[in-house]
Amino acid sequence: MIQQAIFGSDTPKPYARRFADDNSIPNSRHPVLIYRANAADQDGLANRLEQLFASHGWPPQWRGGVFDYHHYHSNAHEVLGVASGTAMLMLGGEQGETVDIAPGDVVILPAGTGHCRIQASVNFELVAAYPPDQQDWDLCRPGQVDLGAARDRIATLTVPEQDPVAGAEGALVSLWR
Repeated sequence: MIQQAIFGSDTPKPYARRFADDNSIPNSRHPVLIYRANAADQDGLANRLEQLFASHGWPPQWRGGVFDYHHYHSNAHEVLGVASGTAMLMLGGEQGETVDIAPGDVVILPAGTGHCRIQASVNFELVAAYPPDQQDWDLCRPGQVDLGAARDRIATLTVPEQDPVAGAEGALVSLWR
C-alpha cells in the first residue's frame, strides 16, 4: 500500500493548526493538516505521493517549490507533498507559524491559508494537488486582491469528499465537516 510505504501506518494522524484572519490573509475556519512521514525510501517518492493523492480524488497538477512571498488561494484547497529536500514554511501569514518539512511530509492547506517559503535546500521539491472541482486555482497576495471578494470565494467552496492522504478515513473528513 502506498500510504504505508510513506507513513508507516494504515491511518496516520496529522498535526492540526488553525490560523485566524489577520485582515491581510483570510486563512480558514478549517485547520491546516500536516502529516509527518517516515519516508526512509525516497526513490520514486514524488510518483508515490502523486499516486496517493490521485487515489483519494485529488489529481496532481505540478511539481516544484513554494513561492518566497506570502500568498494564498481563494478558490481552491491545496495539498503539498515533499518529494525531496527540506524547507521551512511560514503558514498563516506574517503573524503565523514556521513549520519545517521533510521528504514524505504532507501539508493540506484549506483555501485562504497563507503560506510562504522561508528557506529550502537546493534539492527541495514538492508535488501539489487540488480537489477535482478546484483545479483552476488562483494566486492571491496580501494587498493585491480584494479581501472581501476573496473571503466570499472561500465561503463558497465545498469540503472535499476525501482526505488526500487517508481517504474517507482521514482527518480532513472529520475535522473540516
